[in-house]
Amino acid sequence: METLLALAIGVLVAAAVYLMLARNVLRFIFGLILISNAANLTIFVGGRLTQGLPPLIEEGAYAPVEGAANALPQALVLTAIVIGFGLFAFALVLVFRAFTTLGTLNSDKMRVAEPREDAGK
Repeated sequence: METLLALAIGVLVAAAVYLMLARNVLRFIFGLILISNAANLTIFVGGRLTQGLPPLIEEGAYAPVEGAANALPQALVLTAIVIGFGLFAFALVLVFRAFTTLGTLNSDKMRVAEPREDAGK
């Protein structure tokens, strides 16, 4: 199972790099989201994939039983998903504002110049 997930992570990273090298800013944002998902999968796989034992500590014990899943990567991935969604929402609004102001999403054509006359309408 880890081998299959490693291949999926590699495909996600390759697709993300391809999208992030494009001149279109919206494609860059989608590449950023893909690379974020690849990082989340990497952290999740690092916590060991097990079938069966939940990461609970029995009464009187100081550590979970042997073979239990590690709960820390799961918590980190959950936090990263929430932060990634906030980043995506902010970047999407920023791209929309840049498009309404500059009239293009091509990074080569974006110049700091006078805004269009209908930008604020």
